[in-house]
This record gives sequence, C-alpha cells and structure tokens, in this order.
Amino acid sequence: MYEFYYAILSVVLLSLVSLIGIFTIFLKRELTDRIIHILVAFAIGSLLGAAFFDILPEIAQSGNENIFAYVLFGLLMFFVMERYIYWHHCHSGNCKNSHHHPVTYLNLIGDAFHNFVDGALIAASFLVSVPIGIVTIFAIATHEIPQELSDFAILVHGGFSKKRAMIFNFLSSLTAILGVVITFLFAKKIEGLIPIILAVAAGGFIYIATADLIPEIHKEKKSENIVIQSVVLMIGVLVVFAITTLFEY
Repeated sequence: MYEFYYAILSVVLLSLVSLIGIFTIFLKRELTDRIIHILVAFAIGSLLGAAFFDILPEIAQSGNENIFAYVLFGLLMFFVMERYIYWHHCHSGNCKNSHHHPVTYLNLIGDAFHNFVDGALIAASFLVSVPIGIVTIFAIATHEIPQELSDFAILVHGGFSKKRAMIFNFLSSLTAILGVVITFLFAKKIEGLIPIILAVAAGGFIYIATADLIPEIHKEKKSENIVIQSVVLMIGVLVVFAITTLFEY
C-alpha cells in the first residue's frame, strides 16, 4: 500500500511545477508581453514535439490498429469544442466583450487529459517497483517544466491574468491525482484505455498548435521577431525530442 502514498506524494509535488509562472509576476507588463510572445512560439514547438516524439510513439507500442483514428477523433473533438465555445460566447452576447480566447479552455482540457495519463503512468510504474516509479517521476518532471511554461504562456496570451493562469494551470495539473487513484483502484480494467486517452490528448495538442497558436504568431510583422519566434519554435521541438530521447519511460 505504501506504493500508493509514494505515487500520490509524487504527483502532488509534480503539480507544483504548474506554478512556474510565478516568476513572471514581478516583471513589468511590457517585458512580460515580450516573454509571453516568445513562449507562445515555444509552446507550439513543445506541443508538437510532445505529440509526435512522446505521445504517439508511446501509443504506437500498444498495438491498437485504430489508434490514429482516435488521434483524428481528438483533433475533431477539439475543433467542435472550440466552435461551441465561440458560439456560446456570441449567442450570449459576449462575442466582443470576452477577453478569453477559446484556446485557453482547449489547452486546459488537453492538459487535464495529459496530466491524468501522467498520473496513471506514475501509478503503474510504482506498482511495478519503487525505483521504476522514481525514474518515471524524474522523466515526467523534465518534460513537464517546458510544458507548464508553455501552458502558462498560452493562458496569459489568451486573456488570463497571471494569477488566474497559475490557478487554473495548477487545477488542471491535479487531474494527475485522479489518474493515480483510478489506476490503483482499477489497474487491470483501465490499462486498455490509456492509449486511447493519450491519442485523444495528442490530437488536441496538434489542433491547438496548428489551428490556434501558429495563426497567432503569423500576425507578427517585424522580421527580427519572426526570426526569433521561428528559432524558439524549433527549440521547443528539440527540447522535447532531447528529453524523450534521454529519459524514456
């Protein structure tokens, strides 16, 4: 039973990584805006990197022939959700008054899926052995740091205040605890669902990066900023690639 407490303690500590945006609170608004615009480019790279270098290779090993259909389902599901959010705001008369871009809600949903699976993976690894659980925690933490920075940037860029972005990012990270609890309770029954949940999350990440965030950075007109954003985007991809290569779990 001690494995359960190790897993719970691990995901609680891991959830604190979501508060990494606290370092921007004391920065001036102009400097924060410049950092956020750069981090949005990093977010695109890290989301695409997470989908193609981390999640998809992981679920490809499950042997499920329909897994890419679930990825497509995830992409379409996020599209429908975004359309509904737009419709709901406009139907309620808040179209012009809303300060929150739908991508903020989509990102929170996608991140919640991802964190749930991370919690399930942590629980499963501790069920095997404590050393494997510790290695898994370390591997997940290394890719969560750039991921949480990216999530924070997306929320702030989408209209959230820094404080609100940190709170919602933290709440989204707590789904990892749910992943741990459910995995320990239904270890055998939930095993087959993990690849499907991962596939849906991957589809969501691809949609957010390509349909929402890339059009945002295309609005930049200054050649210097375009070069910086392009380089940072590539760095985001390479960081995730390096992490997944060095710390496979």
